[in-house]
Amino acid sequence: MSGKVYLIGAGPGDPELLTLKAHRLLIDADVVLYDRLVGEEIIELIPDTAEKMYVGKAKSLHSLPQNEINSLLARKAKEGKKVVRLKGGDPFIFGRGGEEIEELVEEGVSFEVVPGVTAAAGCAAYAGIPLTHRDYAQSVRFLTGHLKDGTTELPWEELVHPAQTLVIYMGLTGVVEISASLQRFGMSKAMPVAIVEKGTTKQQRVFTSDINHIAQVAAENEVKSPALLIIGEVVLLQNTLSWFN
Repeated sequence: MSGKVYLIGAGPGDPELLTLKAHRLLIDADVVLYDRLVGEEIIELIPDTAEKMYVGKAKSLHSLPQNEINSLLARKAKEGKKVVRLKGGDPFIFGRGGEEIEELVEEGVSFEVVPGVTAAAGCAAYAGIPLTHRDYAQSVRFLTGHLKDGTTELPWEELVHPAQTLVIYMGLTGVVEISASLQRFGMSKAMPVAIVEKGTTKQQRVFTSDINHIAQVAAENEVKSPALLIIGEVVLLQNTLSWFN
């Protein structure tokens, strides 16, 4: 009997940001493999009848290597199970979802992808920061601050551009290098920056500063992961538009 894998985006934390489809599939699952960034309230929605498997990753600490996660998904589906792979945010935006379903394709396993609210959209909205605004930014760029080789070597020259918002996932560890590199390539020291910690959850904290001082602000406030960096003039609106607390 052949099962199926559902690659589901759980959103950035608030359980009410789950899509209707994600909720329906989650409460009907036989097996759920979930990540570190999936909110506790969402994990509580998993039925008692389902097999729950934590496969989360923190920096340099993986509960299960990625290749083993990929194989496990295929194996459970081949046992005839409805398998939910629950990932924080959206599985196709820095979620390694593409890597996981590549193996499912090779193994001939059926799957569906259920998009989720990515951290950039969810955390920015809950922080009161519009990522685009006709007066401040006509484009937005999503980047990861932690590359596959462990560096934060980004295309800095392309990133220093007027009327553009930068959203950097996993940027907290490299915030000193990110700040210095952007300034080295011409970004104004006064460029507004926000850090959104644990966005959309009850533990959300938002700190604003400028690119020259944001690393100091992060250190002084002992900001912890998960945290998102938002860089651009749109951050100036945060104080006026903030609504969630």
